[in-house]
Amino acid sequence: MIQKAEDLQPDTPWSETVWAHSREEDLLDAQSNPRLCVAALLPFKEGQPDWCSFEKMLHWMMKCAKHFGVEITFVLNADTGYVFNLSNELYEDVIVRFRSLYPDASFISGVTAVGASPTDFQASCYHPHLEIAQAHDPCEVMIMTSQALNALDANRRRDAYFKIAEKIEVPALVHALEPAFVPWATPFEPWLLHQLACHEKFVGGKISTLDEPHFLYWTSMCRDLGLDFVPHSGDDFGIASAIRMGLPLLIGAGVSACPLICAAKKYWRKDDFDSRVYKLFEAFQSLEDLVFRLDNKGSAAGYKHSTAEILQMLGVIDSAEIHPACPDLRSGDERARMQEALIRPIRIADRMNIPFYSFPS
Repeated sequence: MIQKAEDLQPDTPWSETVWAHSREEDLLDAQSNPRLCVAALLPFKEGQPDWCSFEKMLHWMMKCAKHFGVEITFVLNADTGYVFNLSNELYEDVIVRFRSLYPDASFISGVTAVGASPTDFQASCYHPHLEIAQAHDPCEVMIMTSQALNALDANRRRDAYFKIAEKIEVPALVHALEPAFVPWATPFEPWLLHQLACHEKFVGGKISTLDEPHFLYWTSMCRDLGLDFVPHSGDDFGIASAIRMGLPLLIGAGVSACPLICAAKKYWRKDDFDSRVYKLFEAFQSLEDLVFRLDNKGSAAGYKHSTAEILQMLGVIDSAEIHPACPDLRSGDERARMQEALIRPIRIADRMNIPFYSFPS
């Protein structure tokens, strides 16, 4: 069983390392207060970005975080912000609008390959988003995978990330996915993760998986080897795990359940511990399991529509429209489904005196 970084090979699977056999219970942390990175929704109304609702939504989440003593970092232009449907002009407009509201606040901007070939990787495809985001420092960038990048073998994939890094001037996160999110995506194996984690430009990474606990593997490796690299959970089906292990979340679920997640982060900590946090975990997870439910193609991409329905019902945004070019629209009466899904979390919020989470009277 491999337990030293120097013994890793590009084709070493996680199963052959000690880090794939750790228990979450051995990694618990009730002292830390890591940040909550919320992948902000971009609201639409009558086919256009609804900037008034965008502003209301950000202020609502900021108010939640302040109330519970949680550091919040907004993630702009990620999947929840329709990054794959944005023109470069709208991509920058989102950042400019944010900066007008929060002149000094750092943010994370998703960076993807613009106009990329699915077979021929070119690092230059990442440059347009990098140039736009880095012009609005202070910020971080999240390097989102692309089909040609993901198709490379481990050595060339490492070199490709390093090539992208040559144009990075701010702290950067890498982002790994598994096929449950994108059919052609594959998560990082241990050698590749270690290589990226040791690069000075990459301060952390987001891992989004449903079928295998890669976030647990990342956490175990980084802590055991003392790596200066912070795993961020992108698993909207396992929010409590990151809170229990004292690590950051980087999730779209942070929008639809923001007050509940902020409260859970507070009530898990040792000095503020409230045993009802376990029921709170269950309540918001039951909600997010429906928000991120898989369709008959195994995709959870319709979560953006579900999120918009919830925010409209809570009075945070004015319309539940999604980006007009985005195909991820839920079928059936999604509003009714989300209203039913909210019954338990709203009841728990009321019983625990968690503010900012109720239907308008």
